[in-house]
Amino acid sequence: MRPLALGVDLGGTNARAAVVDASSGEILAAHKVPLRDRSPERVADVVREALREAAAAAGIAPAAAGRVGVGVAGQCLGTTGVVLNAPNLGWRDVPFGELLSAALSVPVKVANDLAVAAWGEKRFGAAKGLDDVLLVFVGSGVGSGIIVRGHLHDGATGVAGELGHVKVRPSRPDTKARRCGCGELGCLEAYTSGMNVATRVREELAAGARSAVRDLAQGDLARVDAILVDAAHRAGDAYAVALWEEVGELLGTAIANLVTLLNPARLILGGGVLLGCPALGGVVRHHFDAAVSRSATRGLTVERAWLGDDAGVIGAALLE
Repeated sequence: MRPLALGVDLGGTNARAAVVDASSGEILAAHKVPLRDRSPERVADVVREALREAAAAAGIAPAAAGRVGVGVAGQCLGTTGVVLNAPNLGWRDVPFGELLSAALSVPVKVANDLAVAAWGEKRFGAAKGLDDVLLVFVGSGVGSGIIVRGHLHDGATGVAGELGHVKVRPSRPDTKARRCGCGELGCLEAYTSGMNVATRVREELAAGARSAVRDLAQGDLARVDAILVDAAHRAGDAYAVALWEEVGELLGTAIANLVTLLNPARLILGGGVLLGCPALGGVVRHHFDAAVSRSATRGLTVERAWLGDDAGVIGAALLE
């Protein structure tokens, strides 16, 4: 009989639950439910619904797996199950593990979504067979997952790997640093995530900036996103070229610093902005190569994430 595990990927808009074959990483059944009410109690109900549907599709009872792993787009306090800060959900200091465990009557383990994605890639993806790995995702947010000597590294209190919240601009209130969703000023994510790039471009176009991005969006600023900026860059648009140079330098240097610090065997890149914007990816790689310590790149390989959107539920299901 195949060993089964239950995993949940909890984002800002949906909860996706899956039944995973723990011996192969195969997703046997999955179910996604939208989050219309982001209160912790209602989200727990939605997760329970998603798990029930996924388990039913796999022909098992939710309790059959023994426990549930959850990846949350936010900062989590070690093994306590407390979500310290999840901006997309509007949560601070929420004991979600305890809340969900009571709703399901099974133990629940909660961790950062990119930490569990890194663990999924370690077990059955681009990091399989490697013990020292750095995963960096740039999408609606920015973050990383770290594998050290074959184990997920989450730090003394569980918040290691928060690449998006390293400071890249002065964080004093008297500066013009952009405010991040975490509430702080000057974070990398505030300047480089897809959501924040789109917000900035809309602001600047509304203030009179000239760019082909406006034409690509057919004059509708609500349609502006990183993909359109990348297309404008490839067409030689001066505004997009300058913006991607700034964003690419910030991302490339930050990733280079992490590689220099951690000395991984493999760097895994993922997320809709990094993988969906080839022009930006080239700028990031240029600045990465310029900034990284040569000694840290001996034997380093760079790989795209293999598991895509499945990395989170697979990694969550297999959390140790």
